Amino acid sequence: MVCDNLAIALLHYPVYNKHREVVTTALTNLDQHDIARSSRTFGLDRFYIVTPSEEQRRLAERISGHWQEGWGADYNPDRRSALEIVRVCPTLADAVADFQGSFAKPVKVAITGAAERPGSIELATFRNLLEDSHQPYLLLLGTGWGLTEESFAEADYILKPIAGQSSYNHLSVRSAAAIMLDRLKGTR
Repeated sequence: MVCDNLAIALLHYPVYNKHREVVTTALTNLDQHDIARSSRTFGLDRFYIVTPSEEQRRLAERISGHWQEGWGADYNPDRRSALEIVRVCPTLADAVADFQGSFAKPVKVAITGAAERPGSIELATFRNLLEDSHQPYLLLLGTGWGLTEESFAEADYILKPIAGQSSYNHLSVRSAAAIMLDRLKGTR
């Protein structure tokens, strides 16, 4: 099986809450559905949901399972197709290891957030890197109030945030994922 060299991982830990404490956030049905649908639309075949919470992992599996079997699969085959790419993992290391199984080159991690950071690269630059189909990239997206500083320090690439025309910058993660996927994998 030929695997697309870009996958998304939505991390629910380690992320900050509004008090800048490291927490585990709760899974949302909308994020799971919408990021899976965007990922599938732009040709990705893996979307990882990463949470250390066993209960939240079971919920994610149950949501995906509902649309892959029985009534849900019959009712909406497009939703089934999108949710079949979801992989649920307890840690980022598990997601990297799963994705790595399809490639000889080591997975490179790209990360982004709402704030501008030194050394970050443009999405257009990252799009050019994706042209090497043998090099896998895992794009990390955070929930809550963003990924931790340690997550950024460990990444291979930091992507510039999506910016609009105003100083307000608080997109939902599912909206940011869709915009980034369009810029990275959409038609030019």
